[in-house]
Amino acid sequence: MTVVAETFTFPRSSNLVAASYEPDVENLTVEFENGSRYTYYSVPAATYRGLTLAPSAGQYFYRQIRSRFAFDQTD
Repeated sequence: MTVVAETFTFPRSSNLVAASYEPDVENLTVEFENGSRYTYYSVPAATYRGLTLAPSAGQYFYRQIRSRFAFDQTD
């Protein structure tokens, strides 16, 4: 199985730098301004799309992703 990640950057966000999404396994990795990275599991593609299209990526992340999906901090 080949997993291809799609990466999106947030040039206007004060908190989020980038997000990578692996659609085959529904993993979303988010990188923050402070350098930390977290991978969220079983994130539907629609939720990732919502993040990339949101007027405020930070607000969307905190309301729709942060507390709703299992995650690990990654290096």
